[in-house]
Amino acid sequence: MLTGSKVGLRARHEDDTPILQAELHDDVVNYSRSDDQPWRPITPKSKDAQVVADDKDDRQVRFSVVELDGGTLLGGATLWGIDNHNRSAHIGLGLRPSSRGKGYGTDVVAVLCHYGFVVRGLQRLQIETLSDNAAMLRAAEHNGFVREGVLRSSAWVMGEFLDEVLLGLLVQEWKRDSES
Repeated sequence: MLTGSKVGLRARHEDDTPILQAELHDDVVNYSRSDDQPWRPITPKSKDAQVVADDKDDRQVRFSVVELDGGTLLGGATLWGIDNHNRSAHIGLGLRPSSRGKGYGTDVVAVLCHYGFVVRGLQRLQIETLSDNAAMLRAAEHNGFVREGVLRSSAWVMGEFLDEVLLGLLVQEWKRDSES
């Protein structure tokens, strides 16, 4: 397990799947704001890639996020779009409603940075988030991510186009920030 100050990132357990499906996937509005694909219902015990981790897919790594103090399941985190040639990847996370607003997201981003830069040897990490997602913007910027641009009207969310913010972090910037 990878650990931060508040959270641990571990393999997705079978018991995590129904909780994450019910609280993250089945929430149509939340799901629509966090994924670039249209929401669709999935059956319980589905092997859908959004819920169940695929240990054989080298382009993404899905973690369950747990609280260090007690092991409570807080949500899920992903390093996705892993490009080993260009040594880059994207970060994504989703926290259960009861876990939001407690600083866990900032810690999850920090642990994903450690995983990407130290464990995987990546050069660049990237986050795309809706421009009104203040929590993710705060978590990213707290960890040294820099706003690189706005993708205007790039996300179709519940009947309207919304802007996305593109943020990036290079390993050199992360190391400098982590040493200070």
